[in-house]
Amino acid sequence: MSSLFSQMRSLAIESCRVWVELLKIMIPIIIGVKIISELDLIKHFALVLEPVMHLMGLPGIMGLVWATAMLNNIYSAMIVFVSLPESFELTVAQVTVLSTAILMAHALPIELRIAQKAGTRLFFQGIFRLVSALILGIVLNMFYEWGGWLQHSNTVIWRPDPQPDGLIYWVLAQLKNLGAIYLIILVLMFLIRFLDQIRATELFIRLLAPLLRVLGIGREAATITIVGLTMGLAYGGALIIREARSERIKKQDIFFSLTLMGIAHSLIEDTLLMMLLGAHVSGILLIRLIFSICLIFIMVKVWAVLPEGFIHKYLYPVSKGVAKT
Repeated sequence: MSSLFSQMRSLAIESCRVWVELLKIMIPIIIGVKIISELDLIKHFALVLEPVMHLMGLPGIMGLVWATAMLNNIYSAMIVFVSLPESFELTVAQVTVLSTAILMAHALPIELRIAQKAGTRLFFQGIFRLVSALILGIVLNMFYEWGGWLQHSNTVIWRPDPQPDGLIYWVLAQLKNLGAIYLIILVLMFLIRFLDQIRATELFIRLLAPLLRVLGIGREAATITIVGLTMGLAYGGALIIREARSERIKKQDIFFSLTLMGIAHSLIEDTLLMMLLGAHVSGILLIRLIFSICLIFIMVKVWAVLPEGFIHKYLYPVSKGVAKT
């Protein structure tokens, strides 16, 4: 019994350390984004996105939805979406295109900082996610128009519950969210240890090894990559930060794992959220996942011929505490 208590205590402390590292990243950014929102600056960023939205076959006003997602989070973007009358005039194809772009590029201040903390270059990760989202949005729009698919009117099945105004309520909501993150990290770390004990992790890695190997991700980063893909970048990224500092994972494993997570994470929760707005699973899950895998495969091939100097300068710097090949 004492041994079990000791293990649980150790797990709680380790989870707390990971959580605190995440808080150091998230709290300043959450406050900064709140200030930007209160000053109503997001709409100016949205104006820049109007031409981009047209390239994806969307009304320019939808740039406000994507801008909100990029600077804030998916939930905030959903609220903006249902508040715009133009949203209810879109086709299922258009909502799917918009939702796919949102899933590939959202919560960038926090998620890019997490990727940077793990050792990758923030600028590259940001540009990669934006360009990937734009390319897939354009391709999806052309694909649906070419086949005449999903061209019927969209039905939004979600309406937000009214939220109380005021700074105190906002602070309480953020504290609740941050507390929930600790509990999720604790559960994830317990689950990973449990799977290790029953040797299930080895089975998962064996099954996924061929695909992960093609994507430049070694077995040391396999479990964390699976966590990020299914649960989210904040959780997978937080665990990768810890592993990167321990020098147990090679630099290219960290780079490709985080890059893949950037454009294809939280495949369960976030996909379901977009379906509430009427998006079709073909774009927000199937095509996005296939596109992401193909993109990382191409990057692996390009990485192999890039000079070390270029990699260190633009993709993954060599720094103290980060594993090297």
